[in-house]
Amino acid sequence: MPLRLEPQPSLKDLFTPAARTARGDRPVAGMFVNSGDPTATEICASAGLDYVLLDSEHAPMGLETIQTQLRAMAGYPTIPVVRVPALDAVLVKQYLDLGAQSLVVPMVDTVADAEAAVRAMHYPPRGIRGVGSALARSARWNRIPDYLHRAGDLITLVVQVESAAAVTAAAQIAAVEGVDGIFIGPSDLAASMGLIGQQNHPDVVAAVTSVINQVKAAGKFVGVNAFAPEQARDYAAAGADFVNVAADVAILARATEALADTWCPAPSLD
Repeated sequence: MPLRLEPQPSLKDLFTPAARTARGDRPVAGMFVNSGDPTATEICASAGLDYVLLDSEHAPMGLETIQTQLRAMAGYPTIPVVRVPALDAVLVKQYLDLGAQSLVVPMVDTVADAEAAVRAMHYPPRGIRGVGSALARSARWNRIPDYLHRAGDLITLVVQVESAAAVTAAAQIAAVEGVDGIFIGPSDLAASMGLIGQQNHPDVVAAVTSVINQVKAAGKFVGVNAFAPEQARDYAAAGADFVNVAADVAILARATEALADTWCPAPSLD
């Protein structure tokens, strides 16, 4: 008799009342994987973080690579999240079909963008996701009972607010039915404000804090990218529910620079 399987949790399961109580006051914490290397992904997934965010927007990871990363994470409780390259219904369908249950959609600037993302995530009549569950890892090739009717409850949609226009519309974007949470990207936000490379600028920090407040008022969960520990703590204190605190490639870059500083110092000019 064929196995009947149950799906793994998705990101929104970390924000249920029971999960919040079990976690205490701390925010959810996770990191990017940008290397595309499955060993790096498995190391990060087994470290004890709440989630690992596989980044198809700024890393050389297509569908086959992401599927390999998801399989590398499958044996660990850390929740896999995938950032898709763009708001594209075909890509969203493909990433969902290969087994990504929690998606981050970048560059969502308007309510119309958010509504398009919701439609891409759901089967008809709610959305436009193509039906291929018998062919797809998402339904474990039809081994998850009643997947077609349950799929909408099993997935998490996080849209990314990362422009000055999106900050203005954040409350309306967060209020869109089917948007589970908001992820704030301070780097692109700073660039859109004419402050490229200045994520710590007071105006950028104020804009991030404004989005946090708007999203919390809408009753959705909200997160932010913040590699600097002090800034991550400040955003958590401001109400951020989750913080993306690192990336595998950044950890490797900074650690190897420290090794070089220690063991290969520049010659003295004295």
